[in-house]
Amino acid sequence: MIRIALCLIFLSLPQWARAVTCSDQTHEGRSLTVCTVDATRDNLRLFLRDDSGAILGQFRDIERALEDGKTLSFGMNAGMYHADRSPVGHYVEDGTEEMRLLTGGSKGNFGLLPNGVLCLNDGEAKVYETLDFQKQAPTCRDATQSGPMLVIDGDLHPRFLPDSSSRFLRNGVGTTTDGKAAYFVISNEAVTFHEFARFFRDVLKTPNALYFDGKISRLHAPQLDRSDGGFWMGPIIGVVEPSAAVTE
Repeated sequence: MIRIALCLIFLSLPQWARAVTCSDQTHEGRSLTVCTVDATRDNLRLFLRDDSGAILGQFRDIERALEDGKTLSFGMNAGMYHADRSPVGHYVEDGTEEMRLLTGGSKGNFGLLPNGVLCLNDGEAKVYETLDFQKQAPTCRDATQSGPMLVIDGDLHPRFLPDSSSRFLRNGVGTTTDGKAAYFVISNEAVTFHEFARFFRDVLKTPNALYFDGKISRLHAPQLDRSDGGFWMGPIIGVVEPSAAVTE
């Protein structure tokens, strides 16, 4: 009864009071965690460096760097990076470009073309295939390039194999056509690219989805009592909201 009452209270809250929601799901026998962001309302941002220019690298460092009365209600690694943790591909934060768009071939998963870009603006989040991004040249308040694309205009990446034996923990993002919603997904067990991409296409039904990374995939989801540590990260994406002390 207590749980039902709490759910009813939550559902009765005004829209502005609800932030990103995260839940564990199962697809084809594999466990995944999905965090759903309403881009029209949630303060979705990219993070790389603190005010001194030092790379943040951990969710706890972002929490410490946030202004008073703010908290990180969701976080995830958001793109591949070099040994010094600088972004491999295109990176823009709060209107300032740190790395240009890369359109040619390269090594590793980033170079498994086509790759793509996640573009954020106030009220909108959209995944673009890289050459389409170059052609459309959208203005992005924040942007991060990664690869490969998982889903491209409703189709799986053409190089994904249904019978692949390459399995890793993986994370990525898919967005709706109108850019109003973004779905951030991390697998809780090793999956193939094909399995991971099918979840975005067949369950979330996102027309475009982008791979972020594999072995170093990390999630910060306080509502699930989860905040992954370990590997130091480069670009991180997250939702910032007022802390409980402010909203109560």
